[in-house]
Amino acid sequence: MSEFHAIFFEEASEHLASLETLLVGFDREQPDPEAMNAIFRAAHSIKGSASTFGFPDMAAVTHDLETLLDKARKGELQLTEEMVDITLEARDVLLLQLAAHQGGEAVEQAVIDDLCARVRALAVVSEPAVAAPTEADETSVEAASDAVVDAPDQAVPEPAAVDKAVAAPPETPDKPKAVAKVAESSSIRVSVEKVDQLINLVGELVITQSMLALTEQSPLNDGSAEAERLLERLQQLERNTRELQETVMSIRMLPVSAVFNRFPRLVRDLAGKLDKQIELRTFGESTELDRGVIEKITDPLTHLIRNSVDHGIELPDERTAAGKPAKGVLTLSAYHQGGSVIIQIQDDGKGFDRDRILAKARERNLPLSDNPGDQEIWNLIFAPGFSTADTVTDVSGRGVGMDVVRRNIENLGGRVDLQSVQGQGTTITIRLPLTLAIMDGMAVGIGEHNYIVPLTAIIESLRPIAKDLKGLVGHDGSKGRLVLVRGEYLPLVALHEVFNIEPKNAEPEKGILIIVDTDSGRAALFVDELQGQRQVVIKSLESNYRKVPGISAATIMGDGSVSMILDVSEAVRLGRRHGMAAVTMAQAV
Repeated sequence: MSEFHAIFFEEASEHLASLETLLVGFDREQPDPEAMNAIFRAAHSIKGSASTFGFPDMAAVTHDLETLLDKARKGELQLTEEMVDITLEARDVLLLQLAAHQGGEAVEQAVIDDLCARVRALAVVSEPAVAAPTEADETSVEAASDAVVDAPDQAVPEPAAVDKAVAAPPETPDKPKAVAKVAESSSIRVSVEKVDQLINLVGELVITQSMLALTEQSPLNDGSAEAERLLERLQQLERNTRELQETVMSIRMLPVSAVFNRFPRLVRDLAGKLDKQIELRTFGESTELDRGVIEKITDPLTHLIRNSVDHGIELPDERTAAGKPAKGVLTLSAYHQGGSVIIQIQDDGKGFDRDRILAKARERNLPLSDNPGDQEIWNLIFAPGFSTADTVTDVSGRGVGMDVVRRNIENLGGRVDLQSVQGQGTTITIRLPLTLAIMDGMAVGIGEHNYIVPLTAIIESLRPIAKDLKGLVGHDGSKGRLVLVRGEYLPLVALHEVFNIEPKNAEPEKGILIIVDTDSGRAALFVDELQGQRQVVIKSLESNYRKVPGISAATIMGDGSVSMILDVSEAVRLGRRHGMAAVTMAQAV
């Protein structure tokens, strides 16, 4: 029975998510009968399954809710804003009940009784609706609804549903049944643990294949016919391995709609709470991301959207006075660009107040250049505890979160950028990797050691000339270096000093500088050499060994050696730290 309960929990969660999405997007001025029927079917399916599997508390709530929705879809009641609100409230209670049956905290009976009483009160017919679906539409949709309800629901049919199914034309229910059967057989449910294990094994296969690829450079490649055949087979193995890798990785991919679908409700509730009129527009919901990225990007996106609603978009009176429509527009979009996924949050609000941010930064003595550009000022928003809000509300204003948002996104191997025009709005752009299992990086050499620098952090690489290098001495005798790059002095971080490694070249003009973008600004990483771009399989260093400062993970190269993947932001902080303490990487490998 526990297996069937697990299926019920999953399907009920899907129905509740669908219910919320349909309700938030429902147009009461021009009601869509098909959408109204879909809302009813979601509640109807949950009630039937809950009754079958022995969850009477959920069945009781959905029974009253179903009665209300049934009258609304038949045109006996006009769907009002109050009805939408209480249906969303019922959805939240059902979600809590679902969590309680999975080991969570039980919902108080008084809360359930109060909700059911208010739903029943609204279900009293007061006046007929303006537009009701026709009898033919009602009968055909009802028949289709009964045909696609879950098997458990059919075990406890309602008399009304049976009567309508019998009254419907005999050929109508047959087609939906056939479609439902095909859809059911076209997919299977597999636990996430099994998928992760499969991906890990494919990662090991990729590493093994990289090792075999070195055969081309080995003494075995003596030019003989047998060696040629061996190399051809290895090339075929490489193609097959890459295809297998791409196919297996796609199993973990989910559309970003899994995240986007929760925001219409959030924006609707916040806008009502703040007395604002806001329209949320979403684009690119079918864009796919790794399940691990989807799970970890939800909280940062939620925080950014709450900020846009609270700080970005103005009150209707303010917008009208500024010559804007009373209703603000918040746009959430996703699309592929290269090997990354771009998520943008754009509003047509008041934008950032440059002078106010600058004044607040100077008040807090935050480091600033003499003539800071817009990008430098916008980045101040990510400073810990930074806020320009006059008052603290339960929505925002405490200065907690934006630094965490940036850190969480960078921990995913991504980056976040801000653009704003005062009076016109703000655009927040998040660049994310497609997957957390594999990444593109630049292999670099430092002494006898190899490291991987994530490509998402790299702006460019160059070999400096002596006249562009400047030395600095602090008041306490500490020393540092700067390098002039395109008219801007950047801090120079020698990675061999950070990790206490003997370099091949101690002078920057004899090595390579990699210009990187971090949460504290741009910096130049000094390495001995670039070894080329690599696609590497990420291995957790912390779970297999321990946390190492300046390192985010590890990978196994084609020759079997282990390379460290840099945590660029932390490595730069280590290099800039006053009285820098070196980290011995020999202890980490």
